[in-house]
Amino acid sequence: MSKQRISLKKVFKDIVWPRRNMLLIGLLLIIINRLCGLILPGASKYLIDDVVINKDYDLLKQLVGVVISAIFIQSATSFTLTRLLSVEAQRLISHLRADVQKHILSLPISYFDNTKSGELVSRIMSDVEGVRNLVGTGLVQLIGGTITAIISLVLLINISPSMTVFVLAPISIFGVISMKAFKYIRPIFRKRGKIKADVTGRLTESLNGVRIIKGFNAEEEENQIFQEGVDRLFKNVKKSLTTTAIITSSSTFLLGIATTGIMGIGGYKIMQGELTIGDFLAFTLYLGFMIAPIVQMSNIGSQLTEAFAGLDRTEEIMNIPSEDADENRVHKVPVAINGNITFDNVKFAYEDEKEVLHGISFEAKAGSITALVGSSGSGKTTIASLAASFLNPSSGKIHIDEQDLSTVFLNSYRKHLGVVLQDDFLFEGSIEDNIRFSNASASDEALQEAVNSAYVSEFTNRFDKGLGTIIGERGVKLSGGQRQRIAIARAILADPKIIILDEATSNLDTESEALIQESLAKLMKGRTTIVIAHRLSTIQQADQILVMDQGAIIERGTHDELLEKEGRYHQLYKYQARI
Repeated sequence: MSKQRISLKKVFKDIVWPRRNMLLIGLLLIIINRLCGLILPGASKYLIDDVVINKDYDLLKQLVGVVISAIFIQSATSFTLTRLLSVEAQRLISHLRADVQKHILSLPISYFDNTKSGELVSRIMSDVEGVRNLVGTGLVQLIGGTITAIISLVLLINISPSMTVFVLAPISIFGVISMKAFKYIRPIFRKRGKIKADVTGRLTESLNGVRIIKGFNAEEEENQIFQEGVDRLFKNVKKSLTTTAIITSSSTFLLGIATTGIMGIGGYKIMQGELTIGDFLAFTLYLGFMIAPIVQMSNIGSQLTEAFAGLDRTEEIMNIPSEDADENRVHKVPVAINGNITFDNVKFAYEDEKEVLHGISFEAKAGSITALVGSSGSGKTTIASLAASFLNPSSGKIHIDEQDLSTVFLNSYRKHLGVVLQDDFLFEGSIEDNIRFSNASASDEALQEAVNSAYVSEFTNRFDKGLGTIIGERGVKLSGGQRQRIAIARAILADPKIIILDEATSNLDTESEALIQESLAKLMKGRTTIVIAHRLSTIQQADQILVMDQGAIIERGTHDELLEKEGRYHQLYKYQARI
């Protein structure tokens, strides 16, 4: 994946500008806040030069009243600012997470085959968090701090131009150091996001595979892998902390020099009568108001740099074309279809120059059953995945009712599709939730019919909560056969026109298999079915059987026809009959 850097123009257009009204309100609030903060230094000058010397009690009351009012306004604007922008920042984060998740689910299956699920979780949940510093108080504080520093600078010049010039020298050096540091640190933050995603991905796999880890006594190896990951993350964080420490220490040193110089110059000017004590006190306080935003801006700059690094990674993933992004996909599969599937000289390769299917051609007529048999790695699952539109042919065509599958929007095709895969994936939740997943609006009668057809009730009747039983993550509380029957019930409830069955009875005992074969016969009636099975006894009624070997169809025909040929299918059948 190529590295991309999101531009300031795009951030402004997509994130800042749509929220301009709220940000302007925030900017107005922070300007009022900072202006109120400047009242105290001015009041201090009058307190020393006028009130104390002249013992003016009326002016003292006025000063105290003005300062208290300013403090109240500061508190109110600070609360409103945080409440307004922080909430908006979190709203934006929620929307971005939803957008990224939506786009990720639109990506081709091949992307998920090459990317860890934990890494994708990190992309969705972590990478967008930095935008809170763009829409939240960060950006507004950066602008407000700049305005405060400029106003303070004007006031400083008004008090003593020479002292102000002396202060600007170290501040300018600090600014140059900060800009170079931010440029250096952005790639570090980008790399941190990738490391976090890698570590999260491995951690997710470890937790999902804890039974395998314990079964092979591999805790120590897994601990070592995770430790290496967090060590890489630590080194990355250490590098960024070193950079920010340079910024902080340089600000302390350079601004310390400026303050010390002001002490000397100011003391000399007071003794020379060029500066009053009140002026010196006001200058010192205004200097703090000018320096504080600059130091604060260095911290905010670091946060904004981290935000841009996260947006860089988000931009990378959002620029990956979705599976429907192909400009050739301009048609929709009709609401009513026959379900005729044709493979015309289809070739497929997972990697360049490593073809796994070689010129596959066959027709699965509407309502017929096409069975795929062959040894492991012969190409059966690849054909099923192509028929399910999970993969796209490297060359050749797949047609649905004479319509080229490469030209249709896939969601319009998949509305007619039902799948029961080798990995009978179930979600955390109840048995009913998992069956309804394929058709959430199905009636209770249709649900019960699917449950009975797949013989799910055969085991749910033994549970206290029946269909409401919580099955745990990936259905861990159920047996393999029970999980597969739920997956079959899910496919039945979808009422598809085309069915893909990949080892649909592989996890069932003999008794369960007999029950499921009966329900599958009902399911497949009148529907185009492509079925993969190692147990040849389950496909004897298929309309055609395709025998696969090394990515090619070497035999085809019905069960009886293939037995008469005494070829590869005959060998497989006789071998299984002896087992």
